[in-house]
Amino acid sequence: MTDTLSPFRNEPYADFSIPASRQAMEAALAAVRAQFGHEYLLRIAGEEIRTAEKLRSLNPSKPSEVVGVHEKATPELAARAVEAAHAFLPEWSRVPAGQRARTLLRAGAIIRERKMEFDAWLVYEAGKTWPEAEADVSEAIDFCEYYAREMLRLAGPQPVVQLPGEKDELFYLPLGAGIIIPPWNFPLAILAGMTAAALVAGNTVVIKPSSETPTIAAKFAEVLAEAGFPPGSFSLLVGSGAVVGDVLVKHPKTRFVAFTGSRDVGLRINELAARHQPGQVWIKRVIAEMGGKDAIVVDANCDLDKAVEGVLVSAFGYQGQKCSACSRAIVDARIYDAFLEKLKTRAEALRVGPADQPGNYMGPVISEGARRSILNYIETGRKEGRLVAGGASADGEGYFIRPTIIADVDREATIFREEIFGPVLAVTRARDFDHALELANDSEYGLTGAIFSNDPEHIRRAREEFFVGNLYVNRKCTGAMVGAHPFGGFNMSGTDSKAGGPDYLLLFLQAKSVGEKTGHQA
Repeated sequence: MTDTLSPFRNEPYADFSIPASRQAMEAALAAVRAQFGHEYLLRIAGEEIRTAEKLRSLNPSKPSEVVGVHEKATPELAARAVEAAHAFLPEWSRVPAGQRARTLLRAGAIIRERKMEFDAWLVYEAGKTWPEAEADVSEAIDFCEYYAREMLRLAGPQPVVQLPGEKDELFYLPLGAGIIIPPWNFPLAILAGMTAAALVAGNTVVIKPSSETPTIAAKFAEVLAEAGFPPGSFSLLVGSGAVVGDVLVKHPKTRFVAFTGSRDVGLRINELAARHQPGQVWIKRVIAEMGGKDAIVVDANCDLDKAVEGVLVSAFGYQGQKCSACSRAIVDARIYDAFLEKLKTRAEALRVGPADQPGNYMGPVISEGARRSILNYIETGRKEGRLVAGGASADGEGYFIRPTIIADVDREATIFREEIFGPVLAVTRARDFDHALELANDSEYGLTGAIFSNDPEHIRRAREEFFVGNLYVNRKCTGAMVGAHPFGGFNMSGTDSKAGGPDYLLLFLQAKSVGEKTGHQA
């Protein structure tokens, strides 16, 4: 099969300025809206299950609209799902890697065929604007394509030294039954990426999606089934982390947990997984991506307009709700005032409103709770710095917040140090480049960062000294592309898992070495 696969290429984005693409998206939005309020059942190893309690997913652009109704899992169902995944592991793990890869490629092809439909679900349930939704779905396709190829590479003979008189081998085995816990902010891409990696490596999984975006997860489960993943290879379990999440993580037959989300939840998962449970015969593996407090350094010697645009897009794309979003701009004092003035003008021109309306650059934040938390941070920021733009909710029924810029922020300020996860940018003045690097690294996180500079020596130093897992030079700090920018961060940003890179599948595999004596040597 390796010879029949072309080299990996990133999925191209639809151009919504083209009338045909725009009309296709409008038709998809109408078709998806017609499905609002549909009830989705739990899936445990192919069995669809109803429960007494329901979860209603809302449209954050218009919270009076129910996108989907979902069954809430119980602790008993969570334990049952892990047992089912563990029981099916011997069968799925013996399926040849080439067959698993073909199944994953079919899943990617199905998402591609339904691309505008998935775009529409992301618009309505996650509050993504058209371009942000398109990037999310394209990344999901990329993960399917990339990991299928990676599994074929890892399934072949691995290079080991051959000792005289021996046949020496190294090959990879799946880990076991795992838990997939994706976030709401990339509810298809990250869900698809973590699940695809686990399944193509021969593991079985229990998927517990975010309670904010369960409909997208239910639609993805449909794709897995249609692609040919056996019913026993995956389960879909909607429910709160407090009710079912701990059960899934602590279960003695859970072999690994793949998680993307907040620092506090990630640390709790890591702690629970580290505790040995009666009957557990392995050390559980945790693959975690836990957010950031990402900085862009704006050097005195830079293209100022490009720097302003890079900061703007990084800070306010998808309402700042990306773990890679720029939430700190650290600007050389010599261009600080000019940078702020240009940024203020650009930010105030951004349109905020319902995500399904293509003229809006920013949609809603994900929930009323998120809006309250962000507005509280803004109030704190008003006391810690100088409000330059935004600072309040925007008009409309949805959870809208204006793009907010707070200048003159000290390194000890709350809004300099804590992850806000919303459209709030702290701007800090640096004395010089040394000071800027010092400020950029003054964080417990280390996910993404960027530098805008035309100084080769400053760029060299940033490559060596800017302590983040993903560094970008003279471009935005968001938008990591599968294959080109393996994604994952340092420190409290997680386990530096490097999703979309050549190391990632190894996190879902374990290596076995076999040395066989040949001939008659003793």
